[in-house]
Amino acid sequence: MSTDITASTHAMATGHIPGYLPGADGSDPLFTGVVVGVIVMVLIVGSLYFKLHAIPEHMAHSDNHAQMQVIGILALLALFTHNNIYWVIALLVAAFRMPDFLSPLQSIARSLESFSKLEQEAMQSETAAVQPDPAPAPAQASGPQQPQGESHA
Repeated sequence: MSTDITASTHAMATGHIPGYLPGADGSDPLFTGVVVGVIVMVLIVGSLYFKLHAIPEHMAHSDNHAQMQVIGILALLALFTHNNIYWVIALLVAAFRMPDFLSPLQSIARSLESFSKLEQEAMQSETAAVQPDPAPAPAQASGPQQPQGESHA
């Protein structure tokens, strides 16, 4: 038997085998690299996706928004249903504050109440100054009175 390696190889074989081809022991470095790369990419894209869906919630939390729960619910609906309109609505609600109509109306109501109390006090002081202690008025008869035992039947 001959120990010459060149004699046992095929004449068309190359002298160098690329490293990405599977080895004789069954290891496949290209497959392993692609699997690791895909797993890393899925984790990165998933993280960015969740971060994107949390933008309205982060905006509402940083501004201490009154409708924070509504914004969170809309963002979750958009995440689970893949309806982007919910996410857009959540983003718009988080970005813009509704005008406060209640505070001016409450201020007006308090002012009118205090003005009404002052006016009532003024009216009471005027009536107390004009009329001295009034005597009780006698009971007036209103129309003909019916005798006590008779009734209309």
